[in-house]
Amino acid sequence: MTLSPYSYDHLTNLFIRWATDQPDIRAAIVLGSRARTDRPADQWSDLDLIVVAEDPQRYLSDAEWVKNMGNPWITFLENTASGGFMERRVFYEGGLDVDFALLPAQLFRQMRTLLQVRKRFPFLIRLLPARFRRNFDQRMLEFSDVVRRGVRVILDKEGLTSELTQIAAGTPKPHPPPQDEFLNVVNDFWYHAMWIAKKVQRGELWTAKSCLDGHMKWRLLRVIEWHTHSLHGWDYDTWHDGRFLDQWADPRVIAGLRPAFSHYDAEDVWRALPAMMDLFRWVAEETAERLGYPYPKEGEERVRAWLRDSLAVNR
Repeated sequence: MTLSPYSYDHLTNLFIRWATDQPDIRAAIVLGSRARTDRPADQWSDLDLIVVAEDPQRYLSDAEWVKNMGNPWITFLENTASGGFMERRVFYEGGLDVDFALLPAQLFRQMRTLLQVRKRFPFLIRLLPARFRRNFDQRMLEFSDVVRRGVRVILDKEGLTSELTQIAAGTPKPHPPPQDEFLNVVNDFWYHAMWIAKKVQRGELWTAKSCLDGHMKWRLLRVIEWHTHSLHGWDYDTWHDGRFLDQWADPRVIAGLRPAFSHYDAEDVWRALPAMMDLFRWVAEETAERLGYPYPKEGEERVRAWLRDSLAVNR
């Protein structure tokens, strides 16, 4: 069967053929919707590839290689969603959207070795410096989230991916946030409620709206995730970055989100900010109660009082 030149299967085959002939590319893995069975790819899904290379910078600094897979219309670099790496994103002819995350082969070799040591001699891991262990655990958590949703190895020249399933099995399960982390997110939110008001009053509407519908929404999302876990258990799937939020969050949250976003208009920011505050308040309070943590009501009340007084003077 001849594959359409504008299909992901065709592009993937071209990539495998090209990467096989590149000595410094050691492995390649499909992840995301094109590798998982729950919520699999639909017509709008892109192709997410981890490319394991000896020198990732070579493929980040020069984009000529992407032409081996098709006719690129647009390509650029951005940070990966997690892990602190870089990826080259490419929009190919035919509307094919591909993310090539370039990761160092040495990292995979180190993880493979550490996983093997942890499996055979777990006591040796405890002898490593605490900072090293924390970094290792963080890497394991990041890869665990990828693996548990499904991966498809399409190239592996030295067995670098054979331990991936052990990453998912061997990493710590999700758990409630420590009290100090919870309180830090809550206080961060209320601080920026005042900060937004000041920015609007100074005429910095772009900055105010960006914070309201950016920074504060991410703080809200964190608490929504904790709230959902506190109701359904810490193994309950809340995905990441708000994906499929309408399906897993409390219906009251979804209803409260509608008025909590603003237009690019000062009056509408003043309208959306209180709606956002009210939504955050009940979600955070319910979460705190279920976790057995104190909720900083006094700090919130002072913020609300300051906002009322400030608006009465300045509007």
